[in-house]
Amino acid sequence: MPRLILSMDGLVLKEMPLEKERTTIGRKPHNDIQIDNLAISGEHAAIVTILNDAFLEDLNSTNGTYVNGQPVKKHVLQNNDVVELGKYRLKFLAEQNTGGSEHDEAVSFGAAVAADAPASGAPPVEAAAAAPVASVVGMIQILSGTHAGRTLELSKSLTTLGKPGTQVAVITRRPHGYFITHVEGTVFPVVNGHSLDAQAHRLNDHDIIEIAGVKMEFFSQTVQN
Repeated sequence: MPRLILSMDGLVLKEMPLEKERTTIGRKPHNDIQIDNLAISGEHAAIVTILNDAFLEDLNSTNGTYVNGQPVKKHVLQNNDVVELGKYRLKFLAEQNTGGSEHDEAVSFGAAVAADAPASGAPPVEAAAAAPVASVVGMIQILSGTHAGRTLELSKSLTTLGKPGTQVAVITRRPHGYFITHVEGTVFPVVNGHSLDAQAHRLNDHDIIEIAGVKMEFFSQTVQN
């Protein structure tokens, strides 16, 4: 589980695991991480955590949010990144994924597709000696926009969808299903005509999703492993 180490002037104050999908940071008491200092805005920043990935967003704070000395509005946190809020430092420590076989997938609707399915003819990563075993994998079919008709297999642990700088969401593959979570943008994803909130939403077969003006359908498909 990723975690943050809060310090000031080199003195470690506390260590906090990122247990929630959305962790807020600010001066007001309702924040998950409260920093009672006038240099910190009431609601200063938020971190969205999906599995071992974390996305930092500045919530229009007065004095800004910095990562490794650079001002940021939105930032994908990397292991050992240092988030700076006034005199306070939050060091991000990611839990390392030892599997090494799964990678994230990203699809941008604002430009060319960032990641496609494996090239045809590519050998499978794992050769199965036993008889094939069927499993259920989530799929996304894009219904509108430039990539209408394209089908994307959600075989990775995390798939990013949307238009960077406008609206971005992630779909995570978990043991008990697929979940969509808002990551970036003032407008939240829409599922079956209803706008989502900041929490993860479980997807069901034939759900219609709208992200960055693009509609798509989620469904399950049985594949042979």
